[in-house]
Amino acid sequence: MPSFEYEDRLYSEGYTAVCGCDEAGRGPLLGPVVAAAVILPRDIVIEGLNDSKKLTEKKRERLFDIIKERAVAYAVAEASPEEIDEINILNASMLAMRRAVEALEVPADFALIDGNQSRGFTIPTETVVKGDSISCSIAAASILAKVTRDRQCVELDREYPEYNIAKHKGYPTKEHMDAVRKFGPSPIHRRTFLKFLDNENS
Repeated sequence: MPSFEYEDRLYSEGYTAVCGCDEAGRGPLLGPVVAAAVILPRDIVIEGLNDSKKLTEKKRERLFDIIKERAVAYAVAEASPEEIDEINILNASMLAMRRAVEALEVPADFALIDGNQSRGFTIPTETVVKGDSISCSIAAASILAKVTRDRQCVELDREYPEYNIAKHKGYPTKEHMDAVRKFGPSPIHRRTFLKFLDNENS
């Protein structure tokens, strides 16, 4: 279960506002990549807080509201499908995370970043592999990012019902890929993620 071990160490080193940062939506064929940054009060206990991927949708939705209510500060940001195609998904994920950190109403002076890469941040950072299972702040960010993106997919499903986005959330399931083959890419598809179409047409 996530703990405040990383955050406590940084506070003991003199930092005053440590945020956790994570993203959702790196793998799907469509839509933005969404990132969140969260500063939690020190020693807060949020029952059930964990890596968003280990939680049911119902639990994520419940924790989403609790985190927003009890956080010192939080922000959600994204990078668009066009930006993903232009600078690649890794750089777009970093861009979304930087935007989230910079949008915090209480400025963070240190960021814990989920994963093994950190680029371009204006404050000190530390990467934490599987951070959403280790750090409470990153776990909270993972929930905000995941719920936000899943809700976006429900909205996109209304706009583009032929792809059944609400079901697969944009991931490359057989059903989704077959729909892209049948109807062609929509304006929200990431062109650089549709190589399977090129391979079939070559």
